[in-house]
Amino acid sequence: MRNPRILAGVGVGLVASAAVAASLTMAGAAAPNASPAATPTTTPIKHVVVIFDENVSFDHYFGTYPNATNPAGEPAFHAAPATPRVNGLTPALLTANPNRDTTPGAPTANPQRLDNTGSASPSQVVTCDQGHSYSPEQKAADGGLMDRFPQFTGGGGCSDKAIVMDYYDGNTVTGLWNYAQHYALSDNSFDTNYGPSSPGALNVISGDTGGVDLTNSTATTAVENDTLINDADPTYDDCSAATHVAMTGRNVGDLLNAKGITWGWFEGGFTPSSVVAGKAVCGTAHNNVIGASDGGDYIQHHEPFQYYASTANPHHLPPTSVAAVGHQDQANHQYDLSYFYSALNAGNLPSVSYLKAPAYEDGHAGYSDPLDEQRFLADTINAVEQSADWSSTAIVIAYDDSDGWYDHVFSPLTSPSDGPSDALTGTGKCGTVPSPLPASFENDRCGLGPRLPLLVISPYAKVNYVDHTLTDQSSVVRFIEDNWSLGRIGGGSNDATAGTLDNMFNFTPVHIAAPKVILDPATGEVLSTQPGGLSLPGLPAGIGGLLSEIPGLGGLFGDLPGAGDGGPLARSASAGR
Repeated sequence: MRNPRILAGVGVGLVASAAVAASLTMAGAAAPNASPAATPTTTPIKHVVVIFDENVSFDHYFGTYPNATNPAGEPAFHAAPATPRVNGLTPALLTANPNRDTTPGAPTANPQRLDNTGSASPSQVVTCDQGHSYSPEQKAADGGLMDRFPQFTGGGGCSDKAIVMDYYDGNTVTGLWNYAQHYALSDNSFDTNYGPSSPGALNVISGDTGGVDLTNSTATTAVENDTLINDADPTYDDCSAATHVAMTGRNVGDLLNAKGITWGWFEGGFTPSSVVAGKAVCGTAHNNVIGASDGGDYIQHHEPFQYYASTANPHHLPPTSVAAVGHQDQANHQYDLSYFYSALNAGNLPSVSYLKAPAYEDGHAGYSDPLDEQRFLADTINAVEQSADWSSTAIVIAYDDSDGWYDHVFSPLTSPSDGPSDALTGTGKCGTVPSPLPASFENDRCGLGPRLPLLVISPYAKVNYVDHTLTDQSSVVRFIEDNWSLGRIGGGSNDATAGTLDNMFNFTPVHIAAPKVILDPATGEVLSTQPGGLSLPGLPAGIGGLLSEIPGLGGLFGDLPGAGDGGPLARSASAGR
């Protein structure tokens, strides 16, 4: 069944794009390539969909997982038996936290649960934005003591700086907790570097924030030692501010192009609202759950491919057709979000898709919130699960930065730095830089940064599983590179040293596929669950589910979330959680 919200979005996007196409043209634009033969992959995954959301630390969303408070009037969450625990907020951290408010002699600033009285009148789901720049995040971590968050990242418009300590549970981020129940969650994944959105966005497509093209950049305050450390708009974007940054080097899009593999970045609000003097204007906006405007759906510094001349679509040109989505044409693989849904419905899902919600649904505190984010996640994931491509798809939910929200885990120091803005282990220090310096060393990339949520949703995801493998944003790049045998980006990219996502998957030849779980976008609660059935090499799609219904075999597939009482194969699949 097609989602009516998706179809409506597609219609708007196509009409707007047609109007823009009449005003913006690209001389000599190449026709889309013919659909290439399926490129071999090293896993059964033929489609990767990366949903890249905004500004959440792990403890902020999952600190008390899987235990929810379940007050009356909020969506309930009850964990399945034997749900694994995470490295979360302990009783000591909740009641005797080392952080204190900014007032001298103030009492301990203990984490407090943020309330959700429902979408009709949410009480605490829309909060002020916290401080999350490169230096303040390091100062908050305080060399590993993790005790100075109110002083350095408690910020924005918050009168109470201690709100930076607070968290949601499964009665607000209900959808994400239900995805964790049925698929794989990591509690040991980090921002590649300290800092805000722009560095995080670059890391999830290139693993590298170094190599700023200074001749084509004007946002000098965001750059240090030729490295982007704070937010700046991309140079190759009509909608960017006068101060902007361009990047040199390669990204994963360049590697995909070299192999002829279809891909795209899809962002809400990318279709221009108008064209003035030949330049695109990005003026569409929406209200969030409390009726406040997001200030504009499209946020330029969230679109990382626009920093690179090789992968940019400066005028926000539409693809020449829905069939061209994912292929090389005037859009250069950069699209409005509506084109993802149109391609999905047309059976033309690219091999690699990065999705960015419009601002009001991206989860960023200050203008978005967990409920609007949840609606976007559930609508999108429901649509992918109900498509013909679900059986070969992996959805990765990742985040660009922590927003400065408290997390109690001190990240491993894998990228030392001694730039002027470093402050993790002293003034101008983030650990000890190597001597002599390696050829690929880039300063001002202090990391790993704060701990962030990471989930994998797929028929091949491990079920109700918590992964402790050390990963970071550039691990997403590594998975794509490895799955399509792309090779490495090279230079200073973190792709070669990043941890792998493989442990979140079950690629054994014979196993029980993870279920198909449809969520209520408004509440995050489970609407329906379809057991995944038996996965065998070469088994036609859907046959595994039919086998699980055969009398005498169905009991083998039980003991999975939503699959009823279990049997021996199901219990084997759950072993060792």
